[in-house]
Amino acid sequence: MRTYDYWTKKAAGLSIRNQAFVNGRFVNSQSGKTFDNINPATAQNIGPVTECDKDDVDVAVKVARTVFEEGSWSHMHPAERGRRLMRLGELILQHQEELALLESLDMGKPVSDAMAIDIPGCARCIHWYGEAADKLMDEIAPTDPGALAMVTREALGVIGIVVPWNFPLLMACWKIGPALAAGNSIVLKPAEQSPLSILRLAELASEAGIPDGVFNVLPGFGETAGQALGLHMDVDMIAFTGSTQVGKFFMQYSGQSNLKRVSLECGGKSPHIITKNCPDLDKAAAAAASAIFFNQGEVCTAGSRLLVDRSIKDEFMEKLKAASASHKVGDPLDPDTSMGALVEEGHMNRVLGFIDKANAEGAKLELGGCRSAGRDGYFVDPTIFDGVTPDMTIAREEIFGPVLSVLTFEDEEDAVKIANDSIYGLAAAVWSQDISQAHRMARAIRAGTVWVNCWDPTGDMTIPFGGFKQSGFGRDKSLHALEKYTDLKTTWVQL
Repeated sequence: MRTYDYWTKKAAGLSIRNQAFVNGRFVNSQSGKTFDNINPATAQNIGPVTECDKDDVDVAVKVARTVFEEGSWSHMHPAERGRRLMRLGELILQHQEELALLESLDMGKPVSDAMAIDIPGCARCIHWYGEAADKLMDEIAPTDPGALAMVTREALGVIGIVVPWNFPLLMACWKIGPALAAGNSIVLKPAEQSPLSILRLAELASEAGIPDGVFNVLPGFGETAGQALGLHMDVDMIAFTGSTQVGKFFMQYSGQSNLKRVSLECGGKSPHIITKNCPDLDKAAAAAASAIFFNQGEVCTAGSRLLVDRSIKDEFMEKLKAASASHKVGDPLDPDTSMGALVEEGHMNRVLGFIDKANAEGAKLELGGCRSAGRDGYFVDPTIFDGVTPDMTIAREEIFGPVLSVLTFEDEEDAVKIANDSIYGLAAAVWSQDISQAHRMARAIRAGTVWVNCWDPTGDMTIPFGGFKQSGFGRDKSLHALEKYTDLKTTWVQL
């Protein structure tokens, strides 16, 4: 069993990659600038990381374009691309402890979660797209017998990837897997709060046989490196996961530059609906607590709006508070910890500001509501507000922290109305043993994913993931993800 002492000793001996990775090697930025990388659990500086900007983007994009045109990866037999991706997946598993520790130190999540969920999920994703690389078939159109019309898929070229800090490696793999399987080259900008695991992944990709220049990583800030990627005239697509506000910037950058394609997975304010027909209130309560407190609430699909039928609300609230007690805030390297630190001080203060706003607007605080006592890092206790109305700030804005809003509804129609009263449409859940009711509500809710009698049950790669409305468009995971990294070409032959 891995103990707290085991993880602290391993952390002390960890080798940190802190430079950009371009053309198969680690390099400093053109400017020589660096920025501090802070461990949110201790508020201490892990060390400097290379700060890239527009000049570095220009270099990396040129490298990526050159290798794409030369064809060492883009023209490689799809089965061979698949074998190398499979090898990368194996290397992820071989370095599971190292990668999990980097995730934990960088953004504050429990190392036990990174070991059990994040890193295996990364390997599963890369394996899945490795297996899919040579399974994509082209088409022959049903034309007149005097012609032959072939419809083929071709890689787009250079893909700019911008990923968030809450699942640094997993969100990257969801985009790296299909982009590379299709034959593209990538230039990836990790979040400035969490660059370490992706830099190590780039090194492992080289070891797996991904040719130099195909997989490039540029640490830096959104307003410099991210913007430069979005505006670059030789980037064919931006694949982005992050806030809705920043997603809108990338739409603007596309219009201001070369009309590059943009795929956005943005914010959420997901409704978690408990009907009076719920088959198991204890199970639903445990799921509701996990849906908001897992990963410190820093999850785009977090079940931050809990909608409970008024007739069962009091009973359910008692079960919810009991289930929430199992979510222990603590040192991310302690295997008993289920909630770690929020990613940075500014974000912690933003979450605490939402709590203050909820109190001021009249919501009833049932649990938590404050910064965790006796800790140097950026910890916030699990927080539940009852008596929330749909017009309150905490019911409308994405908090991205461990803050749950409990609302009540009168009937099925009222629940759907409240659920859809949001600019977001990423995910939702309905608990009901009435299968007809479950189907009706799932149909009526405007969200990319609707779970029934569960909350986010698996990391299954076969299902697409993405949102409606201002939660964005385009899909990660599944074979559908490959569509956005490829272009359709028609070749007409007159016979």
